[in-house]
Amino acid sequence: MTFTKTLLGSAAAIAMTATAAVADPALIFDLGGKFDKSFNEAAFNGAQRWAQETDGTFLEIEMQSEAQREQALRRFAESGANPVVMTGFAFGNVLNEVAADYPDTQFAIIDMVVDQPNVRSVVFSEHEGSFLVGMMAGMASETGTVGFIGGMDIPLIRKFACGYAQGVKAANPDATIIANMTGTTPAAWNDPVRGGELTKAQISQGADVVYAAAGGTGVGVLQAAADAGIKSIGVDSNQNHLHPGSVLTSMLKRVDNAVYEAFKTGTEGTFETGVVVMDLAADGVGYAMDENNAELVSAEMQAAVEDAKAKIISGELAVHDYMSDDSCPALTF
Repeated sequence: MTFTKTLLGSAAAIAMTATAAVADPALIFDLGGKFDKSFNEAAFNGAQRWAQETDGTFLEIEMQSEAQREQALRRFAESGANPVVMTGFAFGNVLNEVAADYPDTQFAIIDMVVDQPNVRSVVFSEHEGSFLVGMMAGMASETGTVGFIGGMDIPLIRKFACGYAQGVKAANPDATIIANMTGTTPAAWNDPVRGGELTKAQISQGADVVYAAAGGTGVGVLQAAADAGIKSIGVDSNQNHLHPGSVLTSMLKRVDNAVYEAFKTGTEGTFETGVVVMDLAADGVGYAMDENNAELVSAEMQAAVEDAKAKIISGELAVHDYMSDDSCPALTF
């Protein structure tokens, strides 16, 4: 049985709930909610898998405001929850302060590096997975124009976009890529209406494949694409099932594996701190194939993508990483 009560609002509620199950691991979701069908939901699925395999329980909280980040971290740490796992780069500065105050608590953060002796920092090679789905977009497009819709305009999302654009160009050097970001605040992760509007605007410019890297906002992108009869590409979780026959593929970011491993090693006493890079070679990123998109992806397309995947893993093919070099050779923002 899992502990799945949603905690909202007050520090008191966090304290009371955390005390209810001392020494259980804890998971803090970023803004957008655990059922965003994307990033947060992938994290939840990893926690659920650990709970089902171990018959264990875990604590959780869905963020409702920025102020709750530090509250949740401190309350869980004070209660003895261990490890405490959080999703999202926005926890970085807060965790850097809190981790130092609770040296006996193990923390894991996804999408940010925090240099503290009791922190496990998990980062992903999103540019590599995005390259692969970009290739698929470039091969699937009939108009030669494809789109990208990001969530909050931050370097991490530009990393997705640049890898995607490079993949598109690898498949079709003459392709046109239209890129839009949803916004500049955390609200950009949970605005499906705006996602739909941006998708319609890109369709009006000729885009017939649109990749969404925008958390809950992406649900609106996929819906608008399906309504217009064009193809979309999901992100983080496998979103192919949301619109069978319309979602070309999904760029998988195995946040579920990251949470699962943190819970497993943390509760077994084998938790390792430091930086963990989840790339193609580690099966940290990839693309989704199932019965929902099987008819959309030809054998030729999949063979080309698998060939590129092997070359990326071997080092023969380098995908540009915007986080290391904030240029974007294949795309202008």
